[in-house]
Amino acid sequence: MRRLILTAALLAAVAAGAQAQERVWTLRQCIDYALENSLRIKQGELGVEQKEISLNTAENSRLPGVSASSGQNFSFGRGLTADNTYANTNTTSTSFSVGADVPVFNGFRIKHNIDLTKLDLAAATADLEKARDDIRVAVAQAYVQILYNMEIRDVALRQVEIDSLQVVRLTEMAANGMVARAEVSAQEASLAQSRVSATQAANNLSLAILDLTQLLELPSPEGFNIVRPSVEGLEEAVLMSPEAIYAEAVRVKPAVKAEEIRLDYALKNIDLAKSSFLPTISMSGGLGTNYYTSSGFAHAGFLDQVKNNFSQYIGLNLSVPIFTRFSNRNQVRNAKLSMANQEIALENTRKTLYKEIQQAYYNALGSQEKYRSSKVASASAEDAFELAQAKYENGKSGITEFNEAKARYMSAASDLVQARYEYLYQSKMLDFYRGRDLTF
Repeated sequence: MRRLILTAALLAAVAAGAQAQERVWTLRQCIDYALENSLRIKQGELGVEQKEISLNTAENSRLPGVSASSGQNFSFGRGLTADNTYANTNTTSTSFSVGADVPVFNGFRIKHNIDLTKLDLAAATADLEKARDDIRVAVAQAYVQILYNMEIRDVALRQVEIDSLQVVRLTEMAANGMVARAEVSAQEASLAQSRVSATQAANNLSLAILDLTQLLELPSPEGFNIVRPSVEGLEEAVLMSPEAIYAEAVRVKPAVKAEEIRLDYALKNIDLAKSSFLPTISMSGGLGTNYYTSSGFAHAGFLDQVKNNFSQYIGLNLSVPIFTRFSNRNQVRNAKLSMANQEIALENTRKTLYKEIQQAYYNALGSQEKYRSSKVASASAEDAFELAQAKYENGKSGITEFNEAKARYMSAASDLVQARYEYLYQSKMLDFYRGRDLTF
């Protein structure tokens, strides 16, 4: 029975492993998995939690502080007694107290600190979303690179297939004395080179898959595969202007939001610095009692003394800053400089975003034209190759002309693949800047 259970468990594990190996990933699945498992994202989430704790601490600073204390003292040797003489005595004293303090007014510093920690939390949240955006872009780039290398590998395998068929054909013709053995050797050399190109293409594909699986924090690239999206109709897409894209992007991109929040933080920090000029008022109160003994003198019992010595107090404290060696003034000046610096940082972030959008727009525009041209060039090269192949097979041209037409066809096919996925990526990046999901 135990062996049967172990065998069933083993078969289940093998089946699960087979299912895992057969999994084909879409770009959306890759992005979601990367966001869930990225160590950088996890660190960012912990940072946000820390800011939430800081906010909770700032909000609780409005509450009163309460503390309790007790003390025990022993005194030995010669000392002054109650009748103003000296004698050797042993004394003990025990004290108990409970105190509380409440901030009444401290120049609005508590309020400003709470506002600052709220802004700090909002900035950390925006930074976390920016980190997620960076992960999305990196995964999309790696995904497109795999698509590109897949197509290049397919082109290379197609070339191997063509050369293999020609080697078989020429070998048969040479056996019948229709062509020289030198043509067979030349075609075999071409086949060998095609196989080298196919091997290199397969290796590049493996490395691209490895890059993506590492981004996903997968333990191994074994069995990993992706979905090839449809790229039909890409050339018909109408691209928005960089200005229109920027107008949407500047309102939604987390990098800009984070800097805007930090500007609000800098403004609020000026208010906090100015609050140092205002007076502070605090209230305190407490309860206390004590128990005292001295050798050679009569004393009441513990409970009686605790009851009789019970006392209460309440106090109101006012502190007015008069001269602080200009430190308060300089704090305000530094806060204003920090705000000016943050204004520059915000403007720089906006300009950087606009430059990125401009680059993405012109890259998309160029790749769109390149894709259209590559489609025409590839179709023409394919027609020319088919014509050259027919002439060669009918004995109307030589192997050199055939290989040249084949090389042009393969080069045009590779260019088309590159242009196709380059435009796919660049056009989707424009949508991503507008706040759309990065999927295709």
